[in-house]
Amino acid sequence: MSSQRGAAAGREEPPPAELRVALARGLQEQFPGVRVWYGDATGSWWALVPTLSGSRLVEAPTPQQLRDAIMSARSRG
Repeated sequence: MSSQRGAAAGREEPPPAELRVALARGLQEQFPGVRVWYGDATGSWWALVPTLSGSRLVEAPTPQQLRDAIMSARSRG
């Protein structure tokens, strides 16, 4: 049902659950301390990025764009 909502909103089909887990794990390994997940309801990738000024929540449509957003949040830290 969530894929129907995503399709109706003009979003692409989400990747299979196993791939989402692997992609999130890969980003978390690349950025220790960062929590990454895929939002089924939003169809977006999310990360909670710890910074010197506090945690920052970032969102992106793809894992690659989330990686860029994590790097940007950390550099602004």
